[in-house]
Amino acid sequence: MREYKRFIADDQHIEELVDFVRSTLDQYGIKKKERIRAALTAEEAAASLIGHKSDPEEKGDPYIDLTIRGMLGTVTIELHAAGEEYALEQSMSSDALSLENIPSSDVQDTLRQIILGSYAEGLKYRHKNGVNYIQMTVVRSKNAFLFRTLGAMAAAVLLGLLFSSFIPADVNASIDHLVLQPVKTMYMNALKMIVAPVVFFSIISCLVQFSDLTALGRIGGKIIGFYLFTTVLSIFVGLASFWIFKPGDASLTSSLTANVSSLPSGSGSVSIRDTIIGIIPSNVIDPFLKADMLQLIFMAVLCGVATNLIGKYSETLKDLFQACNDLFLKITTLIIKMMPLAIFCSIMSLILTPGIRTLLSALEIMGTFLFGLLCMMVCYCILMVIIGKMDPVPFVRKYAPYMLQVFSMASSNASIPINMDACEKKIGIDKKIYSLSIPLGATLNMDGTCVHLAVFGLALAKIYGVELSAGALLSMVLTILILSVGAAGIPGSGLICLSVLLTQINVPMEAIGLVMGIDPLCGMFRCMSNCLGDVVASTVIAKSEHMLDMKIYHAK
Repeated sequence: MREYKRFIADDQHIEELVDFVRSTLDQYGIKKKERIRAALTAEEAAASLIGHKSDPEEKGDPYIDLTIRGMLGTVTIELHAAGEEYALEQSMSSDALSLENIPSSDVQDTLRQIILGSYAEGLKYRHKNGVNYIQMTVVRSKNAFLFRTLGAMAAAVLLGLLFSSFIPADVNASIDHLVLQPVKTMYMNALKMIVAPVVFFSIISCLVQFSDLTALGRIGGKIIGFYLFTTVLSIFVGLASFWIFKPGDASLTSSLTANVSSLPSGSGSVSIRDTIIGIIPSNVIDPFLKADMLQLIFMAVLCGVATNLIGKYSETLKDLFQACNDLFLKITTLIIKMMPLAIFCSIMSLILTPGIRTLLSALEIMGTFLFGLLCMMVCYCILMVIIGKMDPVPFVRKYAPYMLQVFSMASSNASIPINMDACEKKIGIDKKIYSLSIPLGATLNMDGTCVHLAVFGLALAKIYGVELSAGALLSMVLTILILSVGAAGIPGSGLICLSVLLTQINVPMEAIGLVMGIDPLCGMFRCMSNCLGDVVASTVIAKSEHMLDMKIYHAK
């Protein structure tokens, strides 16, 4: 649905505009409290545009255009009017919004910025071709998506147990084959389709914002250095977790009933030399076709830096890359809205298939893995205190709801828009930081995957009686480090990485059969830990660069 109306740009017609916004939002089913808040914000946004409008005699356009669009539970309100560019976003910052020591003539304008600033979570401003645009987003219910996801998970577990108990196995297999698996596959294909352009354009859009390449190198170096540190830390946390509990029993081999013949096998060797050489693609098409994250990152960095250096066409290319970035992030948002259905099919399929029977046999190993993830969360809090010199409690409180979302998605790449949203709206991180750190982290920073590989690799080696020497352990650490950097941020990639690791440490490949049934659940926990590490790193780096809004960070 789309509603459009034009109003005369003067104070006398603002009330008419506000009434139109209020009545339209009522038709879209927006709750009263949110309607009032949005209408008040629209009133102040319109007044702000009028205060900076162009002379009608010069522009010939004395109007404010209002467009309201609604889709999938979200309503977008956009106002635009001809006028001079002004720093709306800077004026809404916590430092700028102060009534102290300002002339009385400016009090009204400052109050207007305070009202707009209270809605900054869903407010965007841009100026193009002599026209000012203000856009705001209104949702029917901020918790609706979370409730739908939780409901889908609960319904899948309940129906899965009922079907497995009262419906014949051959009927369940048919339901899984004809309904559940196709839906899950189509959804995963949609995510895979969008991964490459999201990562590519997100990084470019970030890089072109840096006119000072020295600042870019400093921030990029900090981000990569922090990721490397936490990656190594997570490997040793995984090793320590295994040595504390020492899970794994040779009798578990008898429960290896899963068919591993269909599992894509990894290369028997992991070469640092080949990994480095493979970063540079032989052409510009293959990285997108193969979703090779390292090659995509290399191309994005190259394009971003070159865009700032070509001069004449820089601004045109910046607008193009930003438009592409907005486009693919919006497509991702639309795909993610269908996630509850995909989660329902995925969990119910897991319960109906015979692989779930291995869950109880592998609970000891999985419990050790979860203990390792818990230790990593504690480590993150310690790093925020020691390195970031900040209180981690507000961070934990604000990011906790997002952790449940990324947990249910089981995909670091698909979680990029969610993590960016958390960084900007809840934590207060500058876009220059999170638009680089989050896409990079989705590929380079796989802390949860490192803990998983360390725990499961050692446990399966113990089950199969494989003794690892000090040299073999060192080789294992390096292999996990390389695998974590090259792993795709999509569901199932952890299982493939584990198959490569087992081959490297001489554990029989059939050991994969023991964990195939529980891997989807492990994948959700891996994704949650991976994304948490990305956002922690973004927060710490933003704090060190003075690009963290502490008022937003500490806000209730």
